[in-house]
Amino acid sequence: QVQLVESGGGLVQAGGSLRLSCAASGRSIGSYTGAWFRQAPGKEREFVAAIRWSGGSTYYADFVTGRFTTSRDNAKNTVYLQMNSLKPEDTAIYYCAAGPWGLGYRFPRQYHYWGQGTQVTVSS
Repeated sequence: QVQLVESGGGLVQAGGSLRLSCAASGRSIGSYTGAWFRQAPGKEREFVAAIRWSGGSTYYADFVTGRFTTSRDNAKNTVYLQMNSLKPEDTAIYYCAAGPWGLGYRFPRQYHYWGQGTQVTVSS
């Protein structure tokens, strides 16, 4: 069993930056793909970014490419999401997830473990 805990959310002005962390406990997530999703009020949960354990390849939603970067530190059992040039439309609860790699990496059903979420609010 894996427990995921996000941190680093908060309130920031448009154009600002935040760094989210997702710390895993219970067992190592070194063999899993780590991913970030977000959910705004009244909207479905959507894919933001993913990073593979094998090779460290990263994948991003079109709306964050060039602004967000995901990384991982397997020694610390932690995945990160660096968010730059934030926009008001980035406001959402951000969730980290872990699961096996697959072509469905953009879909929540691919992931076995989820954190509780952290609120990100971007003011205009």
